[in-house]
Amino acid sequence: MEKECFFSGYCRQLDGSRVVEAVLENGKLTEVDCCYGSCIYESSCPIAAEIQKAQEE
Repeated sequence: MEKECFFSGYCRQLDGSRVVEAVLENGKLTEVDCCYGSCIYESSCPIAAEIQKAQEE
């Protein structure tokens, strides 16, 4: 089952707030419109934390 999710928060790389769209298929991330997975700020990113949480649900 495909699920489209939207997450908003502060992006340190862009130095501003933004909305990120992510697509999950059976709990696995298949698409995301940010640098999730390779961003150097991912460990402190509130958006990345929400994406991770969505994958665990």
